[in-house]
Amino acid sequence: MKIIPIRASSLGELFDCPARWSAKHLDGLTMPKSAAAQLGTAVHASTGAFDSSRLPGGSPITADDAAGALVDAINHPEEDVDWEDTAPRDAERIGLALHSRYCAEVAPAQTYRGVEVKCEKLEIPDLGIALTGTTDRVRETPQGLGIADLKTGGRAVGTDGRAATQGHALQLGVYEMLAQEAMGLTITAPAQIVGLNTGKTPAAQRVGTGEVFNARAALVGDTENPGMLEYASRLIHSGNFFGNAKSVLCSAKYCPAHPTCRFKGD
Repeated sequence: MKIIPIRASSLGELFDCPARWSAKHLDGLTMPKSAAAQLGTAVHASTGAFDSSRLPGGSPITADDAAGALVDAINHPEEDVDWEDTAPRDAERIGLALHSRYCAEVAPAQTYRGVEVKCEKLEIPDLGIALTGTTDRVRETPQGLGIADLKTGGRAVGTDGRAATQGHALQLGVYEMLAQEAMGLTITAPAQIVGLNTGKTPAAQRVGTGEVFNARAALVGDTENPGMLEYASRLIHSGNFFGNAKSVLCSAKYCPAHPTCRFKGD
């Protein structure tokens, strides 16, 4: 059976709209990143620099020093970015505020064993797929090692200060598997979401955390019920990449195949 790679970050998209996933990840169609996505990339870059410097054997840098990575990512992106919704200067302002809050409020409470842990390939021959991707963080907890995943967005953290966790279990489960493969360590603790709310005002620029238990349960299934990875394999190897016109991302802004898609229904 041919082995087809699946990026961990794309698994949710596969089930949301197989046609969009196929266009992007099999056909190689691309489009400019959104301002929100580039802001997320920038925050990942700066917080990653800060946390990496604090790993055992590292040379700690200040939050201000690490913020340079965010400024560089906003002003010198490696990909085309559509800044229609948010100007670069506004994205930089929001990103710097969230970076500062993360470094002051979240990072001191964490003990990381790995930062931006990349797994080149985790093959599952029976399913004909290979999982790839980078786990944001591997952390130490009283329950053992667990992963932490940074999420930015306008609804990443509720007004109660807790990170939104609903709908992330599938992706987190893959990241747990990738982290175990890359580091050769067992992941036993609940997965953690670190939310960074990209509001325009200081009050809305919240940071918070939330936990997801048994993230891998839906992925691997059991003796009686197939897991989501098996469903993904069946879908990909069937080649039946149907569309979902009701997806919130069904538009020319988010899907490179939208102009010619026969499933969009307009």
